[in-house]
Amino acid sequence: MIRRDLDPLFDRLSHSRFRSRFALSAKDRAYAAAKGRAEVNAHAEDFIRKRLAPAAPANDGKQTPMRGHPAFVAQHATATCCRGCLMKWHGIDEGRALDEDEIAYVVSVLDRWIVSQMSPGSD
Repeated sequence: MIRRDLDPLFDRLSHSRFRSRFALSAKDRAYAAAKGRAEVNAHAEDFIRKRLAPAAPANDGKQTPMRGHPAFVAQHATATCCRGCLMKWHGIDEGRALDEDEIAYVVSVLDRWIVSQMSPGSD
């Protein structure tokens, strides 16, 4: 599995005007709390496998909705929304399918962001 210190990534993301404007809505936080971390991560993994992991995802650059699930919001906040952002922010090459370690890495990035949004005072 890719083991990366995520602190430098989250520091860089916090300096991006675009990325730092994303936040979970009260509805998203309620959904995440009701479903639990394991289920939200399972959904996130499914989304990544279907929408981001293929070598040439359908509608790349437009495949991730802006709302509708906490993982979608997290993908935009963490630059894991398309293969171009994955390359620019995470150094994961385009044009080839993501491997299992890379999928696990993306899910771990999403999980960290969602958990950070669930803490008190994250509004």
